[in-house]
Amino acid sequence: MKLYKISLLAFGALFTLSSCNDIDEQMPAGGELTGNQLESVYQETPSRQEASFNGMFTMMGQPDYALNYIKRFDESPRPDDAGFFTIHFSDDLEGADMFGPNTNYNWFSAASELSTRNANYANPYIRYVIPFKQIGLALSNISTLADTVMIAQSRAVRAYDYMTLAPHFCFSTQPDSISIPILTDTTDYAHNPRQSFRKIMAIVMEDLDFAVEHLQGVARTDKSRIDASVAYGLRARANLLLGKYAEAAADADKAMQGYTPASIQEVSKPAFCDLNEHNWMWGVSIPKNIAEISTASTPASWICSFSGDAYTAGGGVYAMINVLLYNKISATDVRKGWWLNENNESPLLNGLVWTDTEKGISYTGQEIVDATIKNVKEPFLGYSNVKFGCKDGIGSTTNINDWPLMRVEEMYLIKAEGLAKSNQVAQAKQVLSDFVKTYRDPAYDINSITRSLEDEIWFQRRVELWGEGFFTIDAKRLGKNIVRFHDNKPSNVPDAFKFNIKYNDPWLNMRFPSTEMDNNLDIIDNVGGTQPEAGQNPELRDGVTD
Repeated sequence: MKLYKISLLAFGALFTLSSCNDIDEQMPAGGELTGNQLESVYQETPSRQEASFNGMFTMMGQPDYALNYIKRFDESPRPDDAGFFTIHFSDDLEGADMFGPNTNYNWFSAASELSTRNANYANPYIRYVIPFKQIGLALSNISTLADTVMIAQSRAVRAYDYMTLAPHFCFSTQPDSISIPILTDTTDYAHNPRQSFRKIMAIVMEDLDFAVEHLQGVARTDKSRIDASVAYGLRARANLLLGKYAEAAADADKAMQGYTPASIQEVSKPAFCDLNEHNWMWGVSIPKNIAEISTASTPASWICSFSGDAYTAGGGVYAMINVLLYNKISATDVRKGWWLNENNESPLLNGLVWTDTEKGISYTGQEIVDATIKNVKEPFLGYSNVKFGCKDGIGSTTNINDWPLMRVEEMYLIKAEGLAKSNQVAQAKQVLSDFVKTYRDPAYDINSITRSLEDEIWFQRRVELWGEGFFTIDAKRLGKNIVRFHDNKPSNVPDAFKFNIKYNDPWLNMRFPSTEMDNNLDIIDNVGGTQPEAGQNPELRDGVTD
């Protein structure tokens, strides 16, 4: 039995959504406070208002946050309980372009094999509970805070949470299909039925409209908070989900103002690990005191190949790209170097040094690939990513990498897609061409592309945003098959994960955790489909890797 298959029932306690408002460490022990009680506390102690607001953001990257309410006191944190990173990482592992090795050290194998529809598994529980916990905090803030800016940010956070959850429980191309429950001040948690995707997105749009209006000209303390640009970016995502493409393009254009993508030079080395990178619009801050809660339960531990105290380097559980996608990247595209090639080489390694401090040996450049450092590093695997750098330096054991939630590059791609799908094809081509030629591949010629413009934009999203959690929602909203292998081409996907899934397979819809179904009597679970089997559907294609 693999490590990730530990049943939630083994923790010996049930989680109910009524505890959503009682997750801030700053709140008094002994239970929840009502809205009126909170307002009274905030009036008497203004610092508590700030603490409640800050807690809504700091929980996003806090290890051991989803399960710390239900496990026994003598149990250590699970390495896959890593806040919102767990959600985004799992979303990509359930897709076609990213996977890890099939070993007993890989706590995320459940996502790669799509056994995450088991109601008693920890992975789907974490992915369900984390957004709802934050929705609970946001709801408390919206109901009790007096500061309009804080309320606007809280509403934007709630919108982000619903957009993170809702598309996983239904097909967003069918807006009247039921998705997830909605939390309100008057929710009866024992009788809270699922609502339609359309109704959930109406709340999302109302929240984001409010945030856009009330965050104009407001400066934030750092990029872990939300400003007007991020609110526009979130609304651009929402408009894509709703098929409002002209609106999506307009919002993306407003969101990107004042930001520039990372240059070719800047992404010619491992990066994507620091909140202060200029192309980041919003991200999760993971300082040392947060990472130290469980250094194994962090983004660095699972996706950074250069971390010296991690499941990647230390356990050999490297995040790798599917060769089907890799082979479609032009040799002149700087992003080709974000992964090792067929010879286990990458130009991004040039100039890097990884030192074995115990032996006093340094490995430089390409030597890093095969270097073995006791208890610190295993050799890289074929097509391992070197996209994500190490914020504290190569071989660092702090695991303090921040996590990107929104980059300006995404806004360029949303704008291109929105224009293309609102019959502004020439403008869409210009936006896409300008972005790729200027910032990624100087030799890019959009007129030589043989795939459709829609598929070309999706290809660019799959390469640019690889590992950042977009694949599953993109595939579902675009109605695309999940294609991990071709029956007539070499594959580097482990046999257990090598299968294809049709775009409308009911198995793509998440199931509700058993604790939710036990405590919410009005939940009707998703049904249909079966867990994919190795080798299934070899004939499927996706328009990108064909």
